[in-house]
Amino acid sequence: MSTNPTARAWAEIDAQSLLNNARTVQSSIGPDARLLPMVKADAYGLGVTEAAQVLERTDPWGFGVATAEEGAQLRALGVTRPVVVVSPVPEGSLLTALESELQVGISSLDALRETADMAESLGSRAGVHLEVDTGMGRSGLDWRAVDTWGPHVSQATGGTLRWVGCYTHLHSANEGPESVHEQWRRLQGTLERLRPPEGVVVHVLNSSAALRLPEYAVAVVRPGIFLYGGEIGTGLVVPEPVVALRARVVHIKEAAPGDSVGYGATYHAQGAERWATLSIGYGDGLSRALGNRGHVLLRGVRAPIIGRISMDVTVVNITGVPDVGRGDIATLIGTDGDARITLDEVAGLAGTISYEVLTGLTPRIPRIWKGLDGS
Repeated sequence: MSTNPTARAWAEIDAQSLLNNARTVQSSIGPDARLLPMVKADAYGLGVTEAAQVLERTDPWGFGVATAEEGAQLRALGVTRPVVVVSPVPEGSLLTALESELQVGISSLDALRETADMAESLGSRAGVHLEVDTGMGRSGLDWRAVDTWGPHVSQATGGTLRWVGCYTHLHSANEGPESVHEQWRRLQGTLERLRPPEGVVVHVLNSSAALRLPEYAVAVVRPGIFLYGGEIGTGLVVPEPVVALRARVVHIKEAAPGDSVGYGATYHAQGAERWATLSIGYGDGLSRALGNRGHVLLRGVRAPIIGRISMDVTVVNITGVPDVGRGDIATLIGTDGDARITLDEVAGLAGTISYEVLTGLTPRIPRIWKGLDGS
């Protein structure tokens, strides 16, 4: 177990496991398709500087982000590969996107016009990826109306816009193949009507679909949560764990029968008990929903979280864990000896998903990367 003598709580990130997960996706899709790893939201909360450095070893086609500002950050880090903004770009962020030479997702005719106007004002050509809505419903040009908007796309991409890619978002690939088949058919029908120029890259598959239906890996796939250690569906390969979350024991209490703990006094000692206070709380991103539900590992033993989680501290019952003292390290996600608490277990107990657990870790939690210099 790694330690950080200066931190009250921290996350450990395993660079080799991140790389191995990326290579698992590569192995599934074969040599004819390439990765467009999603590094949005600071690489799912883990640190985009280090994540991009690791993922460069896979020779990706490019990187995917959600905002122009995230793409500009990659450029500032020295990334020269294509960077695709896969969420709609507000008009006020287009200047940042084009000056940073990002490729912009186009999800409406208004966005098409705005991007063309901005490119013309800069005297440049902007690379664009056409987003087709095949069922997600959040954004994109409706596949059923392609005969209405298609001519506008063809006209605009002959001028200040360079048509680089076409994509859609899958809504239920983690649940099974049926919806993927249907969305794929809708996109293919749209492409038949559009007749994009030769060389336009099509990208559809997320992590789940890349492992479930690799035959749809045409040119590029967009893995996300699987890279960072989140499970992606029943029956699919489980990723290597990438993240461990640790905190220190900062206080020990000998509790008498009936003693209460935390705001609202939602837990009372059933007898003589021993409690440990950990230096982590919801201000660090630990979900408050884990109060009276979650566990931690101390000296390789599970200890239940008791009472409500506070902003800065969490209390656990260590009555059954011998020899715990101040300064000991508690594991909230990860392994301690032979015991393990997984990312998805924590997400399930908190009533959420692994994405939210990772992106919810606040800046107060140092991210400590291991194995950055490995091959």
